[in-house]
Amino acid sequence: MKGFLAKILLNMKAMSKRKRPDLKVPAPYMTEQEKILYNLIQSKQDLGIWSWDIKRETSLPDNVVDKSLKSLRSKLLIKEVVNVQFKGRKHYLASEFEPSSEITGGKWYNDQGFLETEFINFLKDQCLKHIRNLKIATVDTVANAVRRSRVLKIDCSSQEIGDIVRALVLDNDVIEMRSNGLGEFASVPTGRMCYKCRRSPDAMKEPRVGVMAWIPCGVCPRIARCMPGGTISPMTCEYYSKWLDF
Repeated sequence: MKGFLAKILLNMKAMSKRKRPDLKVPAPYMTEQEKILYNLIQSKQDLGIWSWDIKRETSLPDNVVDKSLKSLRSKLLIKEVVNVQFKGRKHYLASEFEPSSEITGGKWYNDQGFLETEFINFLKDQCLKHIRNLKIATVDTVANAVRRSRVLKIDCSSQEIGDIVRALVLDNDVIEMRSNGLGEFASVPTGRMCYKCRRSPDAMKEPRVGVMAWIPCGVCPRIARCMPGGTISPMTCEYYSKWLDF
């Protein structure tokens, strides 16, 4: 008897589940023009699309596109985002996507599309400090040192730290070179790009003396084959050119 009642209860429960109405929220109604625009914008995923390109690709009249975009925004199906490369343009993204770093500029820009100068300068100082402490550093060793220091409230990837380190090279604060695996480069695999500070903080306050100590020829494994007009030559050496710029 108990088994029979249990079967009845299970059957009733299954029937109630089948009869339960679908609670999914229906998609907002869209006109045919809105569907065309929405499908185009959605197809661009996290890159989105510029309003002018929307008009060009759909061939719809400008007033129809403008009206449809406004309607789609009011229905929360699309959103307008700032493109840091072209701030004056209206750029649209389907609401389910977050804009790519190519559009937003990543951590280097705020929500309004302006460069985060204070944050970038702070991160430059941190990277320069760690390169100075490490003597010879790679992007990965600098990134690991920054993470261990816990001075940042947000995590920066090795690629982002690499952007900052290369900015330091452009600022002439850091020298970029490839490891030859010898001497001071012994800790870095041969051929790996690495970085060192040009001068110590104290030296930067003094006249530049002893610059020859920085010449890359001193650690070059091919110095014996280097000669003017040869396959390996000071005229074609990128590291020698960078040293001359210093």
